[in-house]
Amino acid sequence: MTVAALTSVAGCQTTKVSRVDTNTEVALTDRWNATDSRLVSEEMITDMLSFPWAADYERQNPGTRPTVIIQRIRNKSHEHIAVETFSNDLKRAVIRSGRADFVAGGAERDAIRDERRDQELNAASAKEQGQEQAADFAISGSINSIVDQVGDKRVTFYQVDMKLIDMEKNREVWNGQKKIKKFQEKNSFGF
Repeated sequence: MTVAALTSVAGCQTTKVSRVDTNTEVALTDRWNATDSRLVSEEMITDMLSFPWAADYERQNPGTRPTVIIQRIRNKSHEHIAVETFSNDLKRAVIRSGRADFVAGGAERDAIRDERRDQELNAASAKEQGQEQAADFAISGSINSIVDQVGDKRVTFYQVDMKLIDMEKNREVWNGQKKIKKFQEKNSFGF
């Protein structure tokens, strides 16, 4: 009888879904989330652009913005993190600053080259091959995590390390770090 009562109560549960503003944090767990991605990218890019490399580039190349490429960002954390979402947040923060431009890299660059070749064969006004703008700087980095748990209490620590390399001189011109610590305590009653 108890199993039947629990089954009927569980079957009566309803789910409510509501839309929230994308800038509103909804933290259901201590896992990496969209707010972490956005805040870390914005803070790191603000820090990156405050370093001397940006002013030096502007002084040596008046009226020209540096071009940046994302080389690689590795997820070394204990959980799945959508690294592409984080990369896009980084790009958006740089572009929004108005102080640098991005060039396509990797598979995206290859797809654009394929499209350009196709246009040369099939379009009346195709863009020329060999006119790409090279990257002046490359961003790379990693997302790491440490989990510490005792009973129903857990602390998850994230550390994002990023660096910016001058492509011509192979010189590291910026090294940034952002740390996030999240505490999660589960209610023993399940509520």
